[in-house]
Amino acid sequence: MKQATGPIRRLAVVLSHPTQYYSPWFRHLVASGKLGLKVFYLWDFGVRAQFDPGFRTTVKWDVDLLSGYSHAFVPNTAKLPGTDRFLGLRNPALTAVLEDWSPDAILLFGYKSYSHLKLILWARIRGIPLVFRGDSHFIGRARPGFVRTLLLRLIYRQFSAITYVGSANRDYFKALGVPDNHLFFAPHSVDDSLFDATDPRHLAAAAILRKELGLNPSTRVFLFAGRLVPEKQPRELLEAFLSLGRDDTALVFVGEGPEKASLQATAARISESPNEPKVRFLPFANQSEMPSRYLLASVFVLPSKGIYETWGLAVNEAMHMGIPCVVSDRVGCQRDLVRNGKTGWVFESTDVDALGKVLKEALAALESTERHAEILANIRSLISAYTYVQATDGLIAALASLRG
Repeated sequence: MKQATGPIRRLAVVLSHPTQYYSPWFRHLVASGKLGLKVFYLWDFGVRAQFDPGFRTTVKWDVDLLSGYSHAFVPNTAKLPGTDRFLGLRNPALTAVLEDWSPDAILLFGYKSYSHLKLILWARIRGIPLVFRGDSHFIGRARPGFVRTLLLRLIYRQFSAITYVGSANRDYFKALGVPDNHLFFAPHSVDDSLFDATDPRHLAAAAILRKELGLNPSTRVFLFAGRLVPEKQPRELLEAFLSLGRDDTALVFVGEGPEKASLQATAARISESPNEPKVRFLPFANQSEMPSRYLLASVFVLPSKGIYETWGLAVNEAMHMGIPCVVSDRVGCQRDLVRNGKTGWVFESTDVDALGKVLKEALAALESTERHAEILANIRSLISAYTYVQATDGLIAALASLRG
């Protein structure tokens, strides 16, 4: 595989669309002065209001996704644009645009679309080194069959370096034949300047929300935030929460989805007497609104059982806000971020009683001033290693490995 002949000074980043997680990282990369980059987007989702079928609402992120770094939108000619289908990203001008910019290397997010595969072939023919970033894992699912394994091995061999986001993701690449010297740790991270638990604006907004929801300052709150779909087990969370029978607790759901009406119907049957736990619902919250939602929480819960919860960046967000987390063993970040009894709790997703047990454990820990303080200190220490600083260091190391 051809290597770069000198330092990587011009990095082309090819990404499906702007996201609230990567745009701040790109700004950080530029501000660090360590390399020049330009991001080439294949779709305009997120910066133009579009319907999200998972949230069942129109989404346009309310944080700045485009300033602070050079970028371009490459026209997408797909009839049905999207990342969930092979022809959802079809960008005929992509290779010409890249050739005109003349990068020293290309960082590619994804391989499953027509545009991705065409770009990989083009870059290999031109001898331009490719770096891959993904977060797949094998947690909770069978290994691919013989043919698919061969195809995946073939695809990953086209990359001179691969950045992995955590332990399960590294295991995935190793299982598919990626050698150690091609793997570089660049952790999944979020914008910690936004998720700041000391920000007076977030604290004020959280106090207003708590009052509107009828929650006392002393009420312990379990928080769920995300799509209300069966794969994330909101129904199981509701049942586990109700089994606690604690009138000093509350469960708050933030989000939209097909399960919401059923959850609300169940909650409506619960008496609002002082002896009953409280269940509350908030609508989909845009990115700038999420810090105040996290500040409602004593514990953040991500109980997913689906195979697509590749990481769970909401856990990063919650931990930056100083919130311990309960996650299932299907969540990709659990080996890295959620240490049982130390930064949170992990439960077996297929055990119907396990979620209720860990919710009880979490309450017991938080009721001890000493244990609570210890958990918060552990969270601060651990999450400090999951920022754009470490992600940048990993990418720079990957790029340095490309030099001949």
